[in-house]
Amino acid sequence: MVLKIVQAGDPVLRQRARELMPEEITSPEVKSLIVLMRETMRDSPGVGLAAPQVGVGLRVIVVEDRPEYQAGLSAEDLAARERKPVDFHVLINPRLVVEDATPAEFHEGCLSVSGYTALVARARGVRVEALDEKGSPVSISARGWYARILQHEVDHLEGTLYLDRMETRSLATMENYRRHWAGRSTAEVRKALGLPERQG
Repeated sequence: MVLKIVQAGDPVLRQRARELMPEEITSPEVKSLIVLMRETMRDSPGVGLAAPQVGVGLRVIVVEDRPEYQAGLSAEDLAARERKPVDFHVLINPRLVVEDATPAEFHEGCLSVSGYTALVARARGVRVEALDEKGSPVSISARGWYARILQHEVDHLEGTLYLDRMETRSLATMENYRRHWAGRSTAEVRKALGLPERQG
């Protein structure tokens, strides 16, 4: 079974999600939510999903970047994005700290902004302190695309969408992204759109 992914304009996507109490984490309701979020993310398919995206205002994230999702990208694209497979995991009540603020700018999409993508600058390296689905503490240091996923999903818990951070002139439908921008470097895209070169 998969859940409905709410789309931009739904108030739940603009509210700060609530932290889970310790006794809630291992409850049948939260266990069920995590299973359904995993299946919904895989069905979409996506590399991350936050509970507000399925209409639940709780600080719960699931993440997974499967090798098959990267199959269509060239070795150069994977290297530029610092993208590697990430095993499935759950993050509850995450706290994110930027470890490397160097901006990395690439096209980013969102399951709650279906059919669109835009250039978004994210910090290159972050650390996330959270609890797993058993309530045990976890600490993750991530770089590149994994760091981007974590920043994107933690943003959801704060009521923030990538639309709030995007380079507005770069917004494109997925169809037009594939037609005009896929395979081009961020510098080439910025030049074609008449945007100044990004510093840093």
